[in-house]
Amino acid sequence: MGILLLASVGLNIFQFQKNKSLEGVEVLGVIDGDTLVLAGKVRIRLRSLDAPELNYCGGQEAKAELERWVLGKQVVIKEKIVDQKGRPMAFVYSDGALINLKMLESGWARFHSDTSSVRAQLKAAGDQAKKEGRGIYSPKCYQKTNPEKPKCNIKGNIDKVSGKKTYFYPGCSQYEFTIIEKDLGEDWFCTEKEAREAGFTKAETCGKLGN
Repeated sequence: MGILLLASVGLNIFQFQKNKSLEGVEVLGVIDGDTLVLAGKVRIRLRSLDAPELNYCGGQEAKAELERWVLGKQVVIKEKIVDQKGRPMAFVYSDGALINLKMLESGWARFHSDTSSVRAQLKAAGDQAKKEGRGIYSPKCYQKTNPEKPKCNIKGNIDKVSGKKTYFYPGCSQYEFTIIEKDLGEDWFCTEKEAREAGFTKAETCGKLGN
């Protein structure tokens, strides 16, 4: 019996890897806001978006939103590809709804540029969520000032391309234009020492603050 079960699971994985489209696949679990576990214990990521890590702002909300749409349901997988790390990604449909689109509309995921048949629709949904301040774009995660500790006003910023971690304080030339996006791991600090301990380096355009 165990051998037959393993063979069945292996066949499911093989079929999933082989086919770019599948119908009637059960969702066994949700890892986070952009990753599902399908029947056969196959993981798949939602194309064209990135949800926050679970320990970042919005991470738990994104997971809950995705669970609401797919957990325990039969889904349809379309236009499957693999990312740069070899992980499968696809567009996932449940009850006729494109879940990738629903996540972007909720604001609990960011649009990630991807050449596809629905790119324009997905980008528009992400742009609208940001414009209306939904999800990760709400003051909960998207902040120009520190709502909890106003005096802790040093901004820890992470470059989206290089990943470089830089901090700014009042008086730095870019300070007023720097927004803290906590869903990306950016954060506020009370002192320069705190920022450095978190791996951030003072921006070259800043003068001396002295803490």
